[in-house]
Amino acid sequence: MTTAAISTDLVQSLSRAGVPDVLTDSAHRAAYASDASLYRIVPQAIVRPRHDDDVLATLAVCRELGIPITARGAGTSVAGNAIGPGVILDFSRHMNKVLDVDGDTRTARVQAGTVQATLQAAARPFGLRFGPDPSTHTRCTIGGMIGNNSCGSRTLGYGRTSDNTVALTAFTIDGERLVTGPELSGADKTVARLRDVIGANLAVGRTEFGRFGRQVSGYAVEHLLPENGFNLTEFLVGSEGTLAVVTEATVRLVADPKHRTLVVLGYPDFGTAGDIIPSILEFQPTACEGLDHRICELVRSRRGPDAVPPLPGGTAWLMVEIAGDDPDEVRDRVTRLIAAAQAIDSRVVADPAEAAPLWKIREDGAGLAGRAPSGLPAHAGWEDSAVPPAKIGAYLRDFDALTERHGLSSMPYGHLGDGCVHVRLDFPLDKPGGPGKFRAFLEEAADLVVSYGGSLSGEHGDGRARSELLSRMYSPAAMDLFRQIKHTFDPNNLLNPGNLVDPDPVDTNIRVSQARPVRTELALAYHHDGGDFNQAVHRCTGVGKCRVDTTVLGGVMCPSFLATKNEKDSTRGRARVLQEMLDGDLAPDWRAEAVHDALDLCLSCKGCASDCPTGIDMAAYKSEVLHQSFKGRVRPRSHYSLGWLPRWSRLASRFPRLANLMTSLPGIRGLALYAAGVDKRRSIPTFADKTFRSTFKGGGTGTPVILFVDSFTDHFSPEIARAAVDLLVDAGYAPQVTSRKACCGLTWITTGQLDAAKRILGTTVNELHQAVRKGIPIVGLEPSCTGVLRGDAVELVGGDAAREVAAATKTVAELLAATPGWTPPSLAGVRVIAQPHCHHHAVMGWEADAKLLKSAGATVKRLGGCCGLAGNFGVERGHYEVSVAVAEQQLLPALEKAEEGDIFLADGFSCRTQADDLADVEGVHLVQLLADALPARKR
Repeated sequence: MTTAAISTDLVQSLSRAGVPDVLTDSAHRAAYASDASLYRIVPQAIVRPRHDDDVLATLAVCRELGIPITARGAGTSVAGNAIGPGVILDFSRHMNKVLDVDGDTRTARVQAGTVQATLQAAARPFGLRFGPDPSTHTRCTIGGMIGNNSCGSRTLGYGRTSDNTVALTAFTIDGERLVTGPELSGADKTVARLRDVIGANLAVGRTEFGRFGRQVSGYAVEHLLPENGFNLTEFLVGSEGTLAVVTEATVRLVADPKHRTLVVLGYPDFGTAGDIIPSILEFQPTACEGLDHRICELVRSRRGPDAVPPLPGGTAWLMVEIAGDDPDEVRDRVTRLIAAAQAIDSRVVADPAEAAPLWKIREDGAGLAGRAPSGLPAHAGWEDSAVPPAKIGAYLRDFDALTERHGLSSMPYGHLGDGCVHVRLDFPLDKPGGPGKFRAFLEEAADLVVSYGGSLSGEHGDGRARSELLSRMYSPAAMDLFRQIKHTFDPNNLLNPGNLVDPDPVDTNIRVSQARPVRTELALAYHHDGGDFNQAVHRCTGVGKCRVDTTVLGGVMCPSFLATKNEKDSTRGRARVLQEMLDGDLAPDWRAEAVHDALDLCLSCKGCASDCPTGIDMAAYKSEVLHQSFKGRVRPRSHYSLGWLPRWSRLASRFPRLANLMTSLPGIRGLALYAAGVDKRRSIPTFADKTFRSTFKGGGTGTPVILFVDSFTDHFSPEIARAAVDLLVDAGYAPQVTSRKACCGLTWITTGQLDAAKRILGTTVNELHQAVRKGIPIVGLEPSCTGVLRGDAVELVGGDAAREVAAATKTVAELLAATPGWTPPSLAGVRVIAQPHCHHHAVMGWEADAKLLKSAGATVKRLGGCCGLAGNFGVERGHYEVSVAVAEQQLLPALEKAEEGDIFLADGFSCRTQADDLADVEGVHLVQLLADALPARKR
């Protein structure tokens, strides 16, 4: 598969037309070459319009040059309907505003790039919300929802996007402004021709369309029928950007019921759960979602046995939401529902906080299902078929039989109350004949769903994955009607070509099947991917959770994207560029400019390793790329300075006062920072007069515990280790410390010096393993170093020793929580602003710390996101502005609002350094906070 060249005329013409935000670099073109589908089509350019005039100018240029245009929101489309070979119009960057909310008329006016969650936040003060709520609501845009006619979990209560759209502002390929709604204006000739086309095809329109709620495939012709008022608004919803470019919409808002109750019903299998749907619908639920044991088992395997809340008996479950304004009426409906549901078991969840983890599993379904039960990658392609709800049970059984015949495994889930099923399948796309097997399955699957009177797509649109199959669902007359409609709006097929009309074949441009094997020896093991770097980077299914605003919704991923708002700086964008290194020709090898451009602003925070539903670990991939790129070559200066920091620290510890003097003198300081590749605006941490190791004399006579003394704590913050000793002795432990040579190799890992890191970490693992064999636990103080022992050691060193060391390594909070009889000192009245270190959040989890602080009586405000320093990242030249921008997301605003007496809690050396550097706020470690509160504390 070759990549289309950039048209020089296109770039020059856009510039002459005054379109300012145009991206043509290889990294961005690779990042936009795929959406959440398995297809790859590289665009020539990406335009991020600021207003309608930019859209009109781009349309004019493309019309003149004959270059296709594809409108794109957040790029979460799973059918390949947000990618194209010409210009991508990305509305999410600038045209993303809620323009107006009218509480009286219960409507809102929004730009196409407005994220659904942003609209919800704007409507909330009015007691209103936008009804459709797809699982990607935290990042999908209203324009994208309009393109695909998105639905979501609560379609039973609120309807589809088409049911909730009042008016549209759009532009035809000819640049005509079309306004639909109660009053239709603009594009008069196009509208007149469309009326004639529909008038000549009334019989087809009345017999083949609008047969059930989730019939999304094809054009929604039923809305143009005379008896339905020639509703052009609802017709354009779901047209996938093939007829006009929508820039603005007026949408209907609804009031949430005052009371919601979740009823979880257990059944012996998914098909049986589907059989009962007609009875469930009699109780008018706002949602009826299906969850299968296969996806729950995956969640437990990835996130631990407690990751799935208690479920009633069975292996398949219906999550039924009953809502209303009268609590007694809701309770009565719940009681009658359970009596009629014929379930093995049931559970009633009235508390929204208790229900949230269950809904989250369902919400993350698309990402979680990226791994099939077989352990192989699972792909979209047959993702959201739908049948009339009364037939869903039988369809599910037949679908299971179909997948079994094709040797595939799956984890189905979805909107069973609407008859819509989501599934990803382990198509052997990377094997010989894989695309052909993919096609054979899709053809049989299409025939199966059609035999049930169903729709190829129930909410995501047809795109490249299903458009070719529409002729199996619709008659020749209907297909001809589609062509006439398309020609009426877009006679030269410039708007999102390859979709719906004159479609691309379903088995062309498949990204995964083109992947080249990695022929170099990898430094990391990639255990979860069978040692295959290709599989590792293709974990990214494109669901786009890395684009979520963590300042509102929590989590860590992806701080650099929030700082720059550039797709190439998101976890997904980086994964796409790495995939291009394996699939395409924009980034042909490890040293490609596009690869390093995309990875440059990755903070290696590891937020994606926990927050991404598919388990992408971009920090590990970046280390591998740096390792492969600079193996045997001269490295950047910071790799020798910051990457070798433990070595320099040990040297400086012999003469700490001299080292501090040398790095503080103005002339020498500037020269040292330049030579080290460090930004001149950064301070250099002060070396302690005495390291912790030099003063440690042993402690306690209780249960032995190994205190892992990292370089940061030993050389810069020895008081933290001393506080840890006091705390552990008070808890009944006898702390022992690691030898001077014991180092986790973190700084070598983050700078990609993996051969050295493996040697250093291997020596440490061998030392620690001697203690582990005796049953002695290891407790870490610096979260990033603790995270290396818990995770990276297994990937880099491997073997039973590394695995056993990882299992024995605890955080202080985890160790104390498992200590019999220990109770924390009182922190009553203490107000804490806590910045969990990113690696703590991602690798160990911060829950044990939160519980400990709560049990001690502290009031805790937990910050999300990253501090922005992230080890060597924030001090390297070229990263300062992004580092500060990341800090400004959550850390700095929280510190600015802090009240007198608030304590800034940060276990991470980087987090404390950033707060000190940028806000002149001193942070404390958890062990200091607790040790200072001990009644018998010796000062």
